[in-house]
Amino acid sequence: MSDVKTLMTGLVVGESPRWHDGRLWFSNWGAQEILAVDVEGRSEVMACVPTTVPFSIDWLPDGRLLIVSGPEARLLRQEPDGSLVTHADLSGPAKGWNEIVVDGRGNTYVNGSDFNFGGGGPFIPGVIALVTPDGTVRQVADDIHFPNGMVVTPDNTTLIVTESFKARLTAFDIADDGSLSNRRVWAELGQGGDGMCLDADGAIWTPAFKDGRPGCVRVRQGGEVQQRIELDQFCFACMLGGEDGQTLFMLVAEWRGVEHMAELFRSHTGQVLTARAPAPHAGRP
Repeated sequence: MSDVKTLMTGLVVGESPRWHDGRLWFSNWGAQEILAVDVEGRSEVMACVPTTVPFSIDWLPDGRLLIVSGPEARLLRQEPDGSLVTHADLSGPAKGWNEIVVDGRGNTYVNGSDFNFGGGGPFIPGVIALVTPDGTVRQVADDIHFPNGMVVTPDNTTLIVTESFKARLTAFDIADDGSLSNRRVWAELGQGGDGMCLDADGAIWTPAFKDGRPGCVRVRQGGEVQQRIELDQFCFACMLGGEDGQTLFMLVAEWRGVEHMAELFRSHTGQVLTARAPAPHAGRP
């Protein structure tokens, strides 16, 4: 088991971690801000976001930051002067949006659904939308059972998405025009699945439970768990980074269910934890 160290505390809920320009960037849900923290724990507010939750981040090939403004069904873009403008209107395929990944061609994949996670009502499966470089939005997948983290393989041929309510990772082939096909189960997790990352050996790190205990697992295609890191708090997402790409950053907070979300957002139990990983980061994000 890897030794787990604490890099940062006092967050509300950290989500959507990305290693970018030598620092870990992530969304601080509940504080409406995007933070960047270095390996010494020095942090900086990089953007203040005019939304609630969820909001997630990635970058266009030209370096401009994209922000999923989930409840507003908008994809925002940060301009060089720091201002935020609408990059795409996502309201056609679904009302609410969650995670994002930009592939090597500049195609942006965003997932969401019409399901009201905190308000009850019948479950509604989610979708994946594609935003092409010219700004066109179209749905490319459906029937995603609570869509969450996504990764694209280094060769830009495969997209893998977390279906949290099914506790599985689902893969699609990516066509030259960004369309998705050949849907298949990449791995069954048993319990869990959330924001994830890919390593150079082709394994995925993702949050997962075992016997009701939170943790983060390294899983191979087919479902073989090669490593598990036990945690004391719920892990919302993880990302590989650091100078050699082999630091696993885990964003955790005290989660006790959707009925306690207000308490969670008041408590500031969010932390960034780190552990050493056996293989460096690969793919996107």
